[in-house]
Amino acid sequence: MKKIVACKVLENYRVWLRFDDGVEGEADFSAQAGQGVFASWTDYGFFGQAAIAEHGRTLTWPGELDFCADALWLQVTGKRPEDLFPSLRQERGAHAHA
Repeated sequence: MKKIVACKVLENYRVWLRFDDGVEGEADFSAQAGQGVFASWTDYGFFGQAAIAEHGRTLTWPGELDFCADALWLQVTGKRPEDLFPSLRQERGAHAHA
């Protein structure tokens, strides 16, 4: 399980993140901005309130908006869930032969 150790809000609904394994990169939230529960992000000042919570396990905003560190790590690295959780690879392989 990954942990976020640093974050910085950038322009255009992007956030720079650093994880406990040294991986760094940007997560792009522009597709969510203004949509559904993310309607409050139309106020960029609100988006700028991003913070690390749950001992690095989430990136969060006021109002219980949050993203899991593992999902963000996948977005930043471009990897698949199987790369982070090798047991998924075995489970999916078993289902493919069923």
